[in-house]
Amino acid sequence: MKQLNTGEFYGQTNQTIHLNGITLTDTEYTLDKVDWHYHENAYFTFILQGNVIEGNKKEIYNCSPGSLLFHNWQEPHYNIKPKGYTRGFQIELKNTWFDNLDFNIDNLQGSMKISNVDIKFFLYKIFNETKIEDETTSLSIQSLILQALVEMFRSTQIEFDKNPNWVSKIKEILFYEFSDKLTLEYLSKTLDIHPVHLSRDFSKYFNCNLGDYLRKLKVEKSYTLLSDKKHTLTEIAYECGFSDQSHFNRCFKSVSGISPNTFRKIISNYSSRC
Repeated sequence: MKQLNTGEFYGQTNQTIHLNGITLTDTEYTLDKVDWHYHENAYFTFILQGNVIEGNKKEIYNCSPGSLLFHNWQEPHYNIKPKGYTRGFQIELKNTWFDNLDFNIDNLQGSMKISNVDIKFFLYKIFNETKIEDETTSLSIQSLILQALVEMFRSTQIEFDKNPNWVSKIKEILFYEFSDKLTLEYLSKTLDIHPVHLSRDFSKYFNCNLGDYLRKLKVEKSYTLLSDKKHTLTEIAYECGFSDQSHFNRCFKSVSGISPNTFRKIISNYSSRC
């Protein structure tokens, strides 16, 4: 089984950035299938455009734009790319990078697909920083990676703890019904939990209030649609449950720091050349 070294990925790499113990790559997937292999570093893979199927020793993941995977170092996996253009963003972290931090990478064994929206937003912001490349880019990227890891450890610890049944139920409800006009009354009745209790304890498990979490879900869905030029911003706004494009623009910028149109231009920068 082949080991890929730092900065090495199958496909066409459009950009590589080396920081202290961190390597970031923007890579186009060009092979229909990549056999079992592993990497010398722990790393994130963030799908920006297209689709890819990734399998490991335990699971198979169908990844579309916005999908985020984490692999611990030397974790075997394979890839299958359906027809069409596929592009990913990778962040590799050398073991030595963790030496001066209070993180034990062994607590994140194996491979995992990350659904936490806050972690995904950190990855989008890191990707955006790689396209700015000014005097503060390095500092910003390292800070954002640390924030993403803190959130990973926090959410992993919460999952290890014994959670109330309503936590997993509301996560599923919000994922499938976030664009509808949900009410606290509807959620409390569906979950059989008092609305006061739901409002009070929601932030304990989701690290934000219910309204903010719904906005994040809507913005997250818009990221996926923005990678496809067939959709107008107005169409994306309605598809993601926003009242209009203006509301969409405000929410997107508050979460991402940039406008939806700016993000679309960044994400299309390399694919338009291919």
